Formats: sequence, structure tokens, C-alpha cells
Amino acid sequence: MSTRIPFFLLAAAGFLSSAGARVIDPLIPVLANEFQSSIAAVSLVIAAFTMPYGISQLLLGPLGDRFGKLRVMVVAIGAYAITMAACALAASLLQLTLLRTLTGAAAAGLVPLSLAYVGDAVPYQMRQVAMSRITAGFTIGQIMAGPLGGVFGDTIGWRGVFLVFAAVALVLAGALANRLRSLEDPRQGDGRFEFATYKLLFGTPFSRTLLLTCIAEGGLFAGCFPFLAPYMRMGWGLSYTRIGLTLACFGIGGLGYAVVARRLIPALGEPLLFLLGGLCMAVGLLVSTLISDPLIFISVEIALGFGYFTAHGVLQARASELLPERRSTAVSVFAFMLFVGQSLGALVIGSLVEVIGFRTALRLDATGIVLLTCWVIHLLRRPAGAVRLA
Repeated sequence: MSTRIPFFLLAAAGFLSSAGARVIDPLIPVLANEFQSSIAAVSLVIAAFTMPYGISQLLLGPLGDRFGKLRVMVVAIGAYAITMAACALAASLLQLTLLRTLTGAAAAGLVPLSLAYVGDAVPYQMRQVAMSRITAGFTIGQIMAGPLGGVFGDTIGWRGVFLVFAAVALVLAGALANRLRSLEDPRQGDGRFEFATYKLLFGTPFSRTLLLTCIAEGGLFAGCFPFLAPYMRMGWGLSYTRIGLTLACFGIGGLGYAVVARRLIPALGEPLLFLLGGLCMAVGLLVSTLISDPLIFISVEIALGFGYFTAHGVLQARASELLPERRSTAVSVFAFMLFVGQSLGALVIGSLVEVIGFRTALRLDATGIVLLTCWVIHLLRRPAGAVRLA
């Protein structure tokens, strides 16, 4: 069996996961016109993808342990292709919303299982560098989703957008299935929702602390993201096109992290890496509340992207070592906790914006990021360790 990791295919899966979630954003007005509905109603199509994406982590993690991470990924990518193609045939907004729900559930089996597979195949000392290569695909998807949706929407129509993604996913599923013949894909556990596994994850002090810290990271680091677009719109009256291009610079910052990760990670070590990421996030948010020229927001977005992926990569690598005997389950629980944190953070920051305004809310978020960074640096003094099944 080959030990060569198919990084390109795993990164391509990350691309499909992130781009598939956001490619529909520029098409919202088109869909509203197609189905004779309001923008608000059509926006439910976005939530229809993200909610099952988060919840399905808890199902696909144990399945990855039971049947093999790459095997489950092949099935998930195939399901992604089928549901994307079905979206192109939707005859009503309700049908499209339901199909996007299924697409989000299938997409949940791409990135976490890729990371868990890398966790099996790569020693911990090199794991964060290896994971950054998958992150690169995910980040490129974030950068390209909006432009691809806009360009394809103008040329081949919104139905064509879904068909293109379905075709790419089908090719990727076939390529990964072909590579699977020569790759080791170990199986662990029996794929059941064993209470003992979750009890162990949440009952062990370090594991529990890391997972709860992930909720805080999701809330403080990512909870502000949905409000940066309306902040730019209300603060400077920017066009939606310009806002979209500015927000895409977040992905450029994340891609920058992936490019320098191989040198940066061994040079700094985990505590300093998280410190660098946290400071980039906090300073970026603080600067965004002080500037008068919206062009500077481009640099802010790059700093936010670089900071987020630099800091998140540290906790992500730690999560991959929590429970080696059920690595897919542990990584999927970590991803679910991040999703919970992002949702709670958006609710809290949204409420703060209503009461104290954008600038003050973002400054409070920056303060919270600094405090969380200090806590995580303390937490990272402990060596990366694993909990074991009895």
C-alpha cells in the first residue's frame, strides 16, 4: 500500500466544501427573480446549507472511523455531486432549499474527514504543516466562490453553476476512489454513537477544555464575520461588488498562511503561532473601527484571514490528537463545536450591534480575542496528548 497522501485531492474536496457553500451568494437576486420571491426568503437557501453542515459532523465522524475516512469521503463527494445536480433541476424555491440541505449534509464529510486522515498518516510534529495544505484548498474556495458564482451566473445561468460543481465533484469522487485502491484507509470502531466515546472526550479535563475553547474561538474569532459587510455598507456606502471583493481578501490572508506555514510553524511553535494569529485578528478588528479610508479595509481583511487560519490551525492540530482510536469522531466533534461557537458568536455580536453599534461591538470582540489568546497560550503549555479508550 502507498503511504503517499493525496493532498491535491483532499485540498480539492476542501475547495468544493467552501465554494459550494458560498457560490450561491451572488445569485440570490437571480433566484429571487426566478422564483418570484423576496431576497429574505431566498436567503434561507444559504442557511439551508450551513445548518446541516454543522449538525452532520456528528454523524459522519463515527462513520469515518467505522468504514474508513477516505471511503466515507468518496460516498460524501458522490452525494454532493448528485444533490448539486438535483439543485439545477429544482422547480421551486422549496425544492431548492431542501436540496441545499442535503448538499450541506454531504459537504460535512469532506474537510473534517480529510483532516482526520492526515492525523492518521502524519506525525504530530509535521501535522499542522500538512493540514495547511488542505486549508489552502478550502481558502481558495472561499476566494473564488463569489467570482465563480457571478461569472458562471452571467454566462451559463444559475442552473449551470450547480451542474458545473456537480461535474467537478463527480470527477473528484472517481479520482479519489481510484487512488483509494493503493492507499491505506484504516477502520476504527463500529460507527455507532457510543456514549462512552463522547463521555471520554468531554470527561477528560484537557479534551473538554480544548473543545469548550473551540466554542469560544468560533464565537470571538468568526462571530464578527457576517457583520463586516453591513459595516462597510453603512459606514462608507460601498457597492456590493466592492464589498464582495474586499471580503475576498480574507481568503488571500488565509492562503498566505498556507504558503508560509512550512517555515512559520517550526520557527515559532504553537504558543507563539496562536499569539501571532490572535494579535492579527484583534489588531485587524481594532483598525477597522478607526479608519476613514475604506481602501485600508483590504489590509484589514488580509490580516483577519492570516490571523484566523494561523490561530485555528493550532487548535485544529491539537484536536486531531485528542482520541487517536476514534480520530474522525474527535475531529468532527471539534468541527461541530466550532460551528456552535460561530452561531452563538453571530447572535451575540448581532445583538451588541443593535445596542451599541458596529464600532463598539467590534472593539469588544477584539478585546475578547486578546483575552482568549492569553488563555489559549496558557493551555498550550501542556504537551499535545491523547485520551485513550478503555
